Amino acid sequence: MEFCPTCGMLLQYALPHLDRPARFFCPTCPYVCHIESKVKIKRRQRLVKKVIEPIFSKDDMKNGPTTEATCPNCGFGKAVFQQIQIRSADEPMSTFYWCLNEKCGHQWRED
Repeated sequence: MEFCPTCGMLLQYALPHLDRPARFFCPTCPYVCHIESKVKIKRRQRLVKKVIEPIFSKDDMKNGPTTEATCPNCGFGKAVFQQIQIRSADEPMSTFYWCLNEKCGHQWRED
């Protein structure tokens, strides 16, 4: 969204017509801003994926209570769990599980 620097009105877009380029124009005053047809990319920047730290570490989960929750990854029937209030108070708590199967160790959550 672009606004007119003169009167502050929302600018409207006009498609290119014959030899006139595309433009933004103000419906209330004579302001016109022509748009170049070619966009120049000056440099490309690689995005680096941020490493996400777990909410609970393995040490936190080792001493937690166990439950008979089925792991969605391996189907093992026991897991350690922790509950925390992430969202607002009127929403239910989020439960984080850690599979007790030594070969799996999968983490998942239920909201």
